Amino acid sequence: MEKAKILVIEDEEPIQELIQFNLERKNYRVKVVDSGEDALKVIGTYSPDLMLLDIMLPGVDGLEVCKQVKADPRLRHIPIIMLTALSEEADIVAGLELGADDYVTKPFSTRILLARVKAALRRGDTPVAAQDDMVSIHGIEINPLRHEVKLDGGKIELTFTEFKVLQLFAGQPGRVFTRYQIVDAVHGEDYPVTDRSVDVQIVGLRKKLGDAGKHIETVRGIGYRFKEVE
Repeated sequence: MEKAKILVIEDEEPIQELIQFNLERKNYRVKVVDSGEDALKVIGTYSPDLMLLDIMLPGVDGLEVCKQVKADPRLRHIPIIMLTALSEEADIVAGLELGADDYVTKPFSTRILLARVKAALRRGDTPVAAQDDMVSIHGIEINPLRHEVKLDGGKIELTFTEFKVLQLFAGQPGRVFTRYQIVDAVHGEDYPVTDRSVDVQIVGLRKKLGDAGKHIETVRGIGYRFKEVE
C-alpha cells in the first residue's frame, strides 16, 4: 500500500530537514516548501494527504494558509497539523478555530510528531459520524435518533447540551475542540455563552460518565478532546 503524501510548510531549513528525514524514514512521501505563497500554489496539484504547517511564515502566514485551505471545498478535507512556538497559545486557538486538526509545539520530539501525523491520517481515513449515526466507543453507545446514551449497557441521563457535547467529541475522537467550537457546534454561532459555562458542562458530563469520563481529556489552554481508541 502506498504511503501518504505530506506537504511540509516550514521556512527554517534545519527544521525542514529534520521533519523530512524522519517522515521519509517512515516511508511517507514528502514535499517541502518554505512559504505560504508556495504552499497555496502547489497544494492543488500535489494533493497531499496531510499538511504540516508552520504558523510563523514570512509573507502569507500559516493562519492565512489554513483559512484558505479550509474555505476551499476541494481542499478542506486535508488534515492540518500546526507547528507553533510554545508562546503562541493565541495562534494555536486561532488555528484550531479555523479548522486545523492538531498542533505540535517547537521544539518538538520527532516521536511525538510522527505519532500526531499517524493519528491525523488515521482520523482522515475514518468518516466523521453524521448527526444521526450511532456511535460506539470506550463502552459508550450514543443513539441520536432516540437521544439515548448507554454506558456498558446501562442508560445514562444527560441534558440536551451534555448529549450534544458528548456526540461531538465521540464522533471525532482525537480532535481538539476549543471552547468556542464546542459552543458553535452545540448552540450555533454567536450564542451568548461564556468559556466558564463550557467547563461546567464538561465537569457535569465527566461526573455522569463515571470512570469513562477520563476519556474526555483537557488540552491545557486550548479546550478538550475525546481519547482515541488505541
